[in-house]
Amino acid sequence: MMNKQLGTCEIVYIPEKEPHDLHNQPTEFVFASAIDPKHANHIVRRLNQIAPLEHLRHVKRIHKKVLEGGQVQLSVILCLAFEGDNQLDSVPPALQELISSFQLSPFITKVCKYAATSKEEWQEQCKIWPTSYHPRTYNIDGITGFSDENAESIFKFMQSAIDLATSDVLVVNAAVIVDPSAKQIISSARDQVFAWSTNKENSSSDLISNKFATNESNSHLKQPYTGVACLYPWQWAKQQLHSQSSYYCHPLRHAAMVAVESSAARDRYLFPSEQNTGGKYMEPNHENPSSASSPAKRQKIVCTAVENDDQSEAQSQTSTQLSERPYLCTGYDIYLVWEPCTMCAMALVHQRIRRIFYAFPNLNAGALGSVHRLQGEKSLNHHYAVFRVLLPEEALHKCHTDEVPETKEACVC
Repeated sequence: MMNKQLGTCEIVYIPEKEPHDLHNQPTEFVFASAIDPKHANHIVRRLNQIAPLEHLRHVKRIHKKVLEGGQVQLSVILCLAFEGDNQLDSVPPALQELISSFQLSPFITKVCKYAATSKEEWQEQCKIWPTSYHPRTYNIDGITGFSDENAESIFKFMQSAIDLATSDVLVVNAAVIVDPSAKQIISSARDQVFAWSTNKENSSSDLISNKFATNESNSHLKQPYTGVACLYPWQWAKQQLHSQSSYYCHPLRHAAMVAVESSAARDRYLFPSEQNTGGKYMEPNHENPSSASSPAKRQKIVCTAVENDDQSEAQSQTSTQLSERPYLCTGYDIYLVWEPCTMCAMALVHQRIRRIFYAFPNLNAGALGSVHRLQGEKSLNHHYAVFRVLLPEEALHKCHTDEVPETKEACVC
């Protein structure tokens, strides 16, 4: 796990899979047997044919142990076994024949179920049975570490999200989409699940009341923050049943969704000529970034055709030019006060977000570490890096406090 600390705050990488306890890693039962070293190659080749370890490719088939006096003892994994299964009746006939041919004496042992994700995990696994460890060869920018300048920028944008979340009487989730190449805010938004037509002072605090907090609320926080849409995705339904205030609700307008919508509206405003061209959009190779205003993002190429002789000259000029309109949110970062729910996290996959930063976990419905880890879903066609910016809960109350202790200022710079 990668940590970057600034003052009393940290930026923590949230891995694709939940890390296992080093000393209590999940295991699988297997049948194994001691073998004569001179028969090892033949036995292993035959076992790979008749009993391949398809789901245990990280486990080495042979366990070599040096006994007292320098004598070498080899053990080999024969096949999978189930706990309490002391019989080989269910073993394929070809494997039974192999056991008989070499007069093997099978026994049940354990091997680690999952491949190691760190050197420390691998070292512990080898104490049970040898496994292979292959460090990842790819790198998502930012996981290997942040410079002091980048860390300060991250805390600054997170502070912008917190200021937005706490800018009204009711504290809600907030999202800030940033172009990291220009260190520029592209769009920002608060939760807009509810909108009131009555006096805000008399309705907002009453409408989202603590009586709708579930028993699974974020117990590590001093307040339930029942106005946060991602924490309570079904809150809007309960409000409709109990509230008599004049308001409308839209269950999909979570902060991340509204921020994405605002980013798209910004693109339409900046590039109005592309809306009605009927052109063909293409994504160029992202390895050759443009020197345009948003170089971190892939660009769309608009290919237009000549419709008639009168427009031929104008269309010819247009077709030879590359549009600067960005492709969705490719290359952008998003800062959220609370960990997003599954709906928001999946929307950010479709938008090609590069990195997600959030301050507080979502124990009820979090999709990026607390309940699910969508960033590790291999079936998706895009993956982003996820980080948590560790901040004290007092950061949510800072803007409502006249005097703030100096020790807290470093946490929310």
